[in-house]
Amino acid sequence: MSEQAKHWSKAASSYEKEFINPFRADVRNPLKKTLARLAKTRRVVADLGCGIGPLLPFLSKRYEEVHALDFAAGMLERARQRVGDAGNVTFHQRAFTDLTPLHGKLDVAVSVNSLVLPSIEDIEKSLEQIHLAVKPGGRFLGIVPAMDGVHYYTMLLVDRALALGRPMDVARKNAAYLGELNYYDFAFGQFSYDGLEQHFWQPFEIRHRLAKAGFRLKRLTKVYLSWKQFAGSAELKQHTPPWDWFFMAERE
Repeated sequence: MSEQAKHWSKAASSYEKEFINPFRADVRNPLKKTLARLAKTRRVVADLGCGIGPLLPFLSKRYEEVHALDFAAGMLERARQRVGDAGNVTFHQRAFTDLTPLHGKLDVAVSVNSLVLPSIEDIEKSLEQIHLAVKPGGRFLGIVPAMDGVHYYTMLLVDRALALGRPMDVARKNAAYLGELNYYDFAFGQFSYDGLEQHFWQPFEIRHRLAKAGFRLKRLTKVYLSWKQFAGSAELKQHTPPWDWFFMAERE
């Protein structure tokens, strides 16, 4: 097991407390509606980087065949508990960088905040593997953490402090503290916390890397998150909340 797989397995027990949840009722997320529409004409789906399995019960009720993949044993253990005795879900413990068992089998692939490998080389290899797994004309849907969303949140935090009469240096320090900016490398889109490393995306990078891997981007839109998951939300809730990015692409 890789070091990152060990860290993610460890994080499985406290996942809900540590990570932003795009499936909250107060999050504007088009993923499930899109997946339900696709299920009317497509049979086989894979949840790539399924984590603790929040999407699996939804998929198992709508698709004939569901593949759930994650490289972290701890995540898969919780995902298995979530689906219970659903007979149409097959689990795979493996990394994105080798999807050989799924090549040519998928009508739909979905990746929710899991296409975050810290190595760009591994991200591109993973996208190549997803391209091989999805049938021609099939769909690849995903949600990725947005680096521009972090910039936006930082701006609001600075503005809030300035409005309270704080000098700029204090406003910046306050924003850095509340936004936990010390965990980010903004130049390279990286986030590191407690041994976990994640890649955060800009919208232009989504377009670039999907096209490079042989996908045609069909939709790119923001997933507006819940203010309740961010520090300073009481004073900022009149503003549009930060976001992740949702995309849907077609396999050429």
